[in-house]
Amino acid sequence: MKRKQLESYLQDVSQFSNPKIELEQYPTDPHLAASVLYTISSSFEDIEDKHVLDLGAGCGILSIGCAMLGAGLVTAVELDDEAISDLTNNITDYDIDNIEVVRCDVTRLPCLLKPCFDTVVMNPPFGTKNNEGIDMEFLEVGLQMVEQQKGTVYSFHKTSTRDYIVKRFTEKGFNVKVISEMRFLIPKMYKIHRKDTAFVDVDFIRICR
Repeated sequence: MKRKQLESYLQDVSQFSNPKIELEQYPTDPHLAASVLYTISSSFEDIEDKHVLDLGAGCGILSIGCAMLGAGLVTAVELDDEAISDLTNNITDYDIDNIEVVRCDVTRLPCLLKPCFDTVVMNPPFGTKNNEGIDMEFLEVGLQMVEQQKGTVYSFHKTSTRDYIVKRFTEKGFNVKVISEMRFLIPKMYKIHRKDTAFVDVDFIRICR
């Protein structure tokens, strides 16, 4: 599947019916999602026939994109019940049968599931709503969940945290690569938003042994 075709399909993924600012629930733009997933698939061959874990799956745009690109199985982890309802509705609408949904706090996931995944994808909360450090917790869990530490984690993070992330995980023995610098679209969703749209500079990062 070509990137533009994937982006076209992902345009129809329904977004949060009741977004919650305290959970930093923002939709992932279809163009951004298609671009990074296509790169993961075509440049690194980390989706097709792989067991993929999507942490903080939200409405499921990354999970659905992975399924469309030939993932063997996608496990979508989400805590918020309303987001899970949105996610399962999207899975039904796309008639996808290889996405399983797990309701769980991501930080508790290692207590629930064994590390059996080939690839982890995530667009984690950035830790700006009284939850400082949650982005690092997501990364740590992702790295714990790959099979025998041989899998790969892909994640979005604010560009301003790049040096810290590279240093932290390089010192732990991981290979850290910034695949691309991107601009994450923030639509006007909450009362605190004054502009119709805003952008946050983010890095798309690949971490593996």
